[in-house]
Amino acid sequence: MKSETIFPAPVHAKTQPRTCTGERYRHELKYRISYGEKAVLELRLAPLLQRDAHAGPGGYLIRSLYFDDCWNSAYAEKDAGILARKKYRIRIYNGSDAVIRLERKKKVGSWICKEEAALTRAELEKLLSGDYGFLLASPQPLCREFYFECVSNLLRPRVVVDYEREPWVQKEGTVRITFDRDVRAAVGGWDLFDQHLPTLPVLDPGTLVMEVKFTEFLPQTLRELLPPKAQEWTAVSKYVLCCDKTAYCHGSSGWQG
Repeated sequence: MKSETIFPAPVHAKTQPRTCTGERYRHELKYRISYGEKAVLELRLAPLLQRDAHAGPGGYLIRSLYFDDCWNSAYAEKDAGILARKKYRIRIYNGSDAVIRLERKKKVGSWICKEEAALTRAELEKLLSGDYGFLLASPQPLCREFYFECVSNLLRPRVVVDYEREPWVQKEGTVRITFDRDVRAAVGGWDLFDQHLPTLPVLDPGTLVMEVKFTEFLPQTLRELLPPKAQEWTAVSKYVLCCDKTAYCHGSSGWQG
């Protein structure tokens, strides 16, 4: 995976990119840090942010099924450092089917825009069996657009990504800081609810991913608390890391027809 050096973030949302559909983008910064750095950061963050009330004491488990086309475009564009790109995924939390979301994440440089649509477990099972027809009749625009991607660009499941997330939030500037640990790539199937699905770790031992997201601005007090080497932000992609880890399962292309 190639690294990208991102220039310092603008301090006000007026500079964020807009589209003709009125999408609103947020800024996203990513870092690979050690658990020692995380411990120090938590001590410094505690007076300024709060742990997300929606998360338990240890955070929550995220499992995502990523899709890619027959050209592996999402992987190739990320690996090549293309500034404007998108990818699709289906996401669940804590192994439950209470919330199942189809998501499209668009990225322009270090700006991100995430769109989502609700799915039922029955609809997810249809998708995994290759039945996309119901998407065309969905009242949710993202589902209909996903249908055309599946039919026209042959989007298919690519990799399942697991990790545990610990979120911190601050109202001012809509700041959200997350620590993603134990990032793993699943092998052997696409069943998001299989608690025994084998997984392989993808990060170096003793490291995790820290993400900083904000819309309006990132307060100077928080800027000063970022990791010591924060002047060089690395665009860590859990998707690419997991694709690389499971490449041996898919041969040269990784596409499942």
